[in-house]
Amino acid sequence: MTQVFRELQQRFKSLGNELTPAVLAEAKRSLSDWLEANYSTLTEHKAPAEFNGTMMQWFHWYIPADGAHWNNLKDAIPDLAKAGISGLWMPPACKANGGGYDVGYGIYDLFDLGEFDQKGTVRTKYGTKDEYLAAIQAAHQAGIQAYADVVLNHKMGADAEEEFEVIPFDFGDRNRPLGGVERIKSWTHFTFPGRGDRYSSMEWRWWHFDSVDYNSFNPGYKAVFRMKDKNFETKVDLQSGNYDYLMGCDLDINHPEVRGELKYWGEWLLDTVGVDGFRLDAIKHINGDFFVDWLDHLEHYAKRDLFCVGEYWTEDFGTLNWYIGNAGGRLNLFDAPLHYNFHRASKSGGHYDMRGILDNSLMKHLPLFAVTLVENHDTQPLQALESVVESWFKPLAYAIILLRAEGYPCIFYPDYYGAHYKDRGRDGNEYEIWMDSHRWMIDRFLFARQHFAYGAQYDYFDHPDVIGWTRLGTEQHPGAMAVIMSDGAGGSKWMEVGKPNTVFYDLTEHVKQPVHTNEYGWGEFHCNGGSVSVWVEKQPLLPQLSELLERFGLHLPN
Repeated sequence: MTQVFRELQQRFKSLGNELTPAVLAEAKRSLSDWLEANYSTLTEHKAPAEFNGTMMQWFHWYIPADGAHWNNLKDAIPDLAKAGISGLWMPPACKANGGGYDVGYGIYDLFDLGEFDQKGTVRTKYGTKDEYLAAIQAAHQAGIQAYADVVLNHKMGADAEEEFEVIPFDFGDRNRPLGGVERIKSWTHFTFPGRGDRYSSMEWRWWHFDSVDYNSFNPGYKAVFRMKDKNFETKVDLQSGNYDYLMGCDLDINHPEVRGELKYWGEWLLDTVGVDGFRLDAIKHINGDFFVDWLDHLEHYAKRDLFCVGEYWTEDFGTLNWYIGNAGGRLNLFDAPLHYNFHRASKSGGHYDMRGILDNSLMKHLPLFAVTLVENHDTQPLQALESVVESWFKPLAYAIILLRAEGYPCIFYPDYYGAHYKDRGRDGNEYEIWMDSHRWMIDRFLFARQHFAYGAQYDYFDHPDVIGWTRLGTEQHPGAMAVIMSDGAGGSKWMEVGKPNTVFYDLTEHVKQPVHTNEYGWGEFHCNGGSVSVWVEKQPLLPQLSELLERFGLHLPN
């Protein structure tokens, strides 16, 4: 880590371990000052894929458990590269408690990538280790980065029970003990009988964890059982008093053997798989200092920068601001507040004030650290954080994350390919879900992103229903673009594109009539109700005309 990042980390260490309102306020001021002083250093540190690149989350919760996912990904790589995808967030590849049916977050063995007969299967839900490696190799050959989904908060599916002493705590208030020290029996001994000591000889024992939620001596008693003489982690989310414990056997991240094993596993993953970065799961439940140390170690080992985005799922901008600063500016975060803005706008029936669509978001306030998204596997219908962005609004949302200057956008698999599945809701009833494919529109946005989303950006967020912005291009990418959208009845807006007497057409084909700018480089651009239009120059596209027609069947206006 360069000195500038260490400086920020030291600033935040002085703020203490608890996320109080005063700490969050000071964190916001401190990070703002640091960003202003070190903007150029930060932009140099960012990976090239993050600038006008696009990530795709290439899975969702209900991907078929047929073991074909890695092979399907390999087959899709050429089309993804052609469309403009520069990074792939892949599902957890390690063997999980549910074997061939587990999405991957019930993590069991970090070193089993679908190679050993464990949990009733050799392959994971997604395929075998060899198929996983082949998919990543294909991605690299196509110039696409590969990001591993890393689950280090907990382990599940132990191979044997152990007895040890604990103190029970209330699930709803982790600061309230429910009794004194007692002896319990729980599943905490991981021996990995299918793998043995291949790649690692460490067996996980009860002392490698700080809490569990199950006692075989009294299986009906609900509590968080914290190991005696241990403490819940600090610098975690304060929901339920302390949100260190989430599920399974919660790793004691301060234990030297645990920290050593996780660093060693990271080295092994880089050597074995060759990933370009990581998506970090459930970081709100892990001490905020850990991943800085872990990432420092791996970047020193790899002798290169590694992309890293964390899942800290909260709408509280102050908390996200604190986490970025506490991590020394090293980690990106998913823009959960922006997702919830999209969710509310899509549910408002055209009555959302679109002037505030970016309010409270990382995209608006901390764009260098924002990985923007519309939905993910946790927010999709019937999942734990269900907060659906309605289908009619998704093209508007994707235009925002793909065609603006801020953030590293992430496309969700079902929004591109569509999805159909059945599952039970929280009410116990079964539901059949259809998620629409928006590939037709997303491909056009990706094309515009590659050719037109450059240069100065002028915003026209001046109407509650109709908003827009323009991109004026650069010397290397001279084409201009105007984006306009409405959650209401549609309309038009005069916007400056810097191209006098120039013909623009709507790449989405929603509006057929071209726009001619005036002698000052302004034009009146239109969009339909509940829709988005992307206006681009006709002339700069002529060299790419054959490609455009082949991919989209697009007909340019006269």
